[in-house]
Amino acid sequence: MTPPLELQAALGELLGDAQLVACELPETELRLWLIDDRNMDRAFTPEETRRILHEPPYWSFCWASGLALARYLAEHPHWVRGKRVLDFGAGSGVAAIAAARAGALEVVACDLDPLALAACRANAELNGVKLGYSADFFSEADRFDLILVADVLYDRANLPLLDAFLSRGQQALVADSRVRDFQHPSYQRLEMLKALTLPDLAEPWEFRNVSLYHAQRPASASMAAPAMAISPGQAL
Repeated sequence: MTPPLELQAALGELLGDAQLVACELPETELRLWLIDDRNMDRAFTPEETRRILHEPPYWSFCWASGLALARYLAEHPHWVRGKRVLDFGAGSGVAAIAAARAGALEVVACDLDPLALAACRANAELNGVKLGYSADFFSEADRFDLILVADVLYDRANLPLLDAFLSRGQQALVADSRVRDFQHPSYQRLEMLKALTLPDLAEPWEFRNVSLYHAQRPASASMAAPAMAISPGQAL
């Protein structure tokens, strides 16, 4: 199977020998175009390291929280069935694709990175689902039943986004392996999930424990999005 040309070319500019391969995700029926793990089992040159840090190809990985959330939606489709859903900081699109397969009425993959949106398109085609796409969360109307979020809150500077999610959706499901306790009154932890990033980055075992949080907008609340410089796609 030939990888998407645009994505393969972009990856090749970062790591000359890197290849995208269609990978089956464990404990799911999903496949994604991911960087071949054989390209990760070597030392990077200083120039490669500089390029990766400048333009990290988050979209070429399936991060642990995204995988955990995709599995959760497959096991609990009532969260998305018949609903309008937006996947914030979609990256590879794994959560968005899982929502579409679980019966969502509409799913929008939202990411600041054009390559991430290209990856979402390629991965949606690979899995036989249809998605919508957005590069600007704050330009979206308040029309979604559910906002999905995975591995976006690795930086505590992004925590104000927790309020912003409820300005565009009635509910939010947030999966994160970096922040153990949001300490936000609107969010309650549902459970702890297990997953790992693919290809395996040999991350500490603690990052394979994914906290899943839920929030629901109060019925009487009328929320406007705060003025923020943070955009989706900063963490995937």
